[in-house]
Formats: sequence, structure tokens, C-alpha cells
Amino acid sequence: MLKDITLGQYYPADSVIHRLDPRVKLFSTILYIVALFLVNNIWGWILVTAFLICMIGLSRVPFSMMLKGVRAIWVLIVITAVCNLFFTQEGEVLWQWKALAVTGTGIHNTIYYSLRLVFLVVGTSVMTLATSPNKLTDGMEEGFKFLSKIGVPIHEIAMMMSIALRFIPILSEEADKIRKAQMARGADFDEGGLLKKAKGLIPILVPLFVSAFRRANDLSQAMEARCYHGGEGRTKMKPLKYRGADYRAYAVVFAFLTVVILIRIFL
Repeated sequence: MLKDITLGQYYPADSVIHRLDPRVKLFSTILYIVALFLVNNIWGWILVTAFLICMIGLSRVPFSMMLKGVRAIWVLIVITAVCNLFFTQEGEVLWQWKALAVTGTGIHNTIYYSLRLVFLVVGTSVMTLATSPNKLTDGMEEGFKFLSKIGVPIHEIAMMMSIALRFIPILSEEADKIRKAQMARGADFDEGGLLKKAKGLIPILVPLFVSAFRRANDLSQAMEARCYHGGEGRTKMKPLKYRGADYRAYAVVFAFLTVVILIRIFL
């Protein structure tokens, strides 16, 4: 499941989405999430689905890459669906067995929240897969620079998030190597009940944490050796500049959010 995590991975391609300013992609993703939480009827879902399909098509990222992120959280999706289906008390009761009951509202909430979770993962994957970690960090630092005026260390936050995003695929590969090494030594991670499988993860997690701390220590020493002292006075080799396509992208996203709001109000 770790190899299915797409967060932090970059898929290089020559597309309209890839060429956009990272600030545009960052703020557009935030507005997309806001729109996703405003949707409350079938017309809103149709609009969000059409918008997401268009963005995936323009990014030229294979849809299978997007689905990897969904496969990585299938357990969370199942838990969300089960809790909403059997523990929602509002609405007409369609089926009941002791404390468990299925209502019309429960079915609606199951579909609604499960779809929202899937759309949330796929939508954010478009941004991360179409933006390199360095550009994403620069976009976050430039886009939220105004927060530094009130004492928010935005450069340090952006740097930490960039390092975290870079470590995700690295640790995923490391966990896969450790798992294969343990299997070569006779370990079996598929047999037994849930408790036995959980205990079987200890031979993977312990070396993984040791490796993560070792990498973090090496990274800190490398940054100190290069005299890194934070973002004050630092310059960019490639400063971010808005172009015409970026302003058009902003207009499209704001128009999309406006239509979602109008659908929520009038439909």
C-alpha cells in the first residue's frame, strides 16, 4: 500500500497544468477543496466531476496515477462508508438489526462523504503530480509571504513541507525494500489474524524509523555544512512571475467556484 502513495511524487509532462505558476495551482487547489465542501446536490457533483476530468485531461497525467492515491486510503474510505451507513439515525429506517440500522439519510451520507474523500484525494493529486517539490515550495513561500508580516515563519514551514514531501516516496521505497528483505528471511506478513498482522509490521517499522532518523540527521548536517540559516536575505535562481495563462487559470477557477455557490443557493 505504501507504494500507492502519490503525495510527493512528480510526473513530468509538457502540459498546460505543468506550465502554470505553482501559486496558481496551490490556490486553485484550495478553492477546489472549498467548492467540494459546498456541493450539496447532484448538479454540483456533475459540475465538480466535469471540472476534475478536464483538469486531469489537461495535466496529461495518467488516470492510473490518480487512482493510486485512492487505493492508498481505501481503508479510510471503507471505515467512513460503514460508519455513515450503519450509525446514522436520521431518516426513514430501511433495515435494522439490533443496534445497527440503515436509513435513507445514512445511504445518502455514505455516498456523499465517500465521494468527497475520493474527489479530495484525486484533486490534490493533480497538483502534486503536476508540480515538482521545489516549485511547490517556492509557490507556497511566495503565495503566503504576507503571513510573515505577522510573525508566521512561512519560509521554515514551506521548507519543512518540502522535506516531508520528498521523504514520502523515499520512505515508501525504503519500506518496500525492508519488507522484501524480511520476507527473504522467512517473515510472513499475510497469515494470521489482524493482531498477528499488526505485530508482523514491527520488523518493518523499527528499521524504517531508524532509517528515517538517520536520513534526517544526514540532511541536517548537510544543511549546516552549507551554512543554511533560514530564508532571510535569500534570493531565487528562478523567481516566480505571473503570465497571461496564469491569470486566465485564476479566472476559470473563480468562475467554477462562483457557479458552485450559485448551484448551492438556487438549486
